[in-house]
This record gives sequence, structure tokens and C-alpha cells, in this order.
Amino acid sequence: MHVRNDRASGPDDGPESAGPRRSTQAERRARTRAALLESAARGLSRHGYSNLVLEQVAREAGYTRGALYHQFKDKQDLALAVSGWVLEAWQQEVGRAVEQEPDPARALLTLARAHTVFCRRDIAGVAVALRLEFSGQDHPVGHEVERGYRVLVERCAGLIQAGRDAGTIPDGPPAGDVALALVGAIEGTSIAVAGQVPHDESLVAAAVAGVLGLPAPAVPPR
Repeated sequence: MHVRNDRASGPDDGPESAGPRRSTQAERRARTRAALLESAARGLSRHGYSNLVLEQVAREAGYTRGALYHQFKDKQDLALAVSGWVLEAWQQEVGRAVEQEPDPARALLTLARAHTVFCRRDIAGVAVALRLEFSGQDHPVGHEVERGYRVLVERCAGLIQAGRDAGTIPDGPPAGDVALALVGAIEGTSIAVAGQVPHDESLVAAAVAGVLGLPAPAVPPR
């Protein structure tokens, strides 16, 4: 593997891209950071925090360990950055699709389907892996992951209550409890049917519909 370490550009910069315009230092730094974050996200999804090796993260991204330390001061700093980066990607790919649905019930089913598609990416397991590893521990990475989880549950609870108020979701247990069950159904089912494309979307949506007390969406035949 060619290791990127252009000394003329700084320890974290990759080679100049071909083209009439030289990329700026800020652009090279952003490319380096994005590559390292993606590599670290894959590593955290597969191996967890404790088994993450920073030298391997840098190597798989095509950079040196020095380039990584030029961007992140230590493993904790990297993991926190990855958590925020994955959450931002989730918002772009899932959150925006949910926001475009005016009906809360449809929004929750859209969340289930879009999240399942997102989970096909190898970076999607970061949140689940870190939450399991840091469960019950007083650790900054665990706190950050739990914060993101609570935001998702609260968002789902708000949609459930809005759907009940609009009459598109039937009454039932407290919205917060249903939201916890709904997020659990999304995560558990998407993990269980991982790789079963394209039926994974419909199966996760059916699990969410069951939690909400809605008719199950049709599952296309194999």
C-alpha cells in the first residue's frame, strides 16, 4: 500500500490531486480527516474501542500514524470525532428523509427503512458497538453515544405522540416506552436481517409497525 505522507505539504496531507488547480492545505486536511474517520468507523464497528489499533486505522486510510496524531490527539479524541461524524452522516441519509414526511406514522416507517439502508454501510455499527462496550461505565465516549441514543428515542417519542394526536397511531403505553421498544426493534431487526437485501427494509418496517400497532407493510416476495 502506498502510504500518504507528503512532507512538502505537512504530515497529514495526501498527494496533490491531478488537475489544473492545486488543492489548498485546508482541502487536503479535510480529505485526510475524512479518510481517517471512515477507517476508524469501520474499525470501531468491527472491533470496538478497546481493540482499535490507531496504526492500523491510519494504514487502512492510506496515511501514516503521524498523520493521524496530527488530526487527533489520542484514541478517545478519535472515537468522539467518529461518533459525531457517523451521527452527521445518519442525519443526512436518514434524518432528512424522516423530516420530509408530514405524517408521523409514515415518518417512523420511513425512519425504519432508511435506517436499514444506512446499516448496509460498514460504518453503521459504531453506535451499537460503543454503547454495548461502554454500558454502565463512566467514560466520555460512552456518554456521547448515550446522548445520541437519547436524542433518537426522544425524537421517536415526539413522533409517536404527534401521531396519536393526529389519529394515525393508536393509543397505547406511554410514548417514551413505545419509543424505546421501537428503537430496539429497529436496531435488533436490522442486525438480525443484515445482508438480506432488499427484504431487510420491509422486515424492519414490519417490526416497527407491530410496535406502533399499525398494519404491517407488505413484504415483497423473494
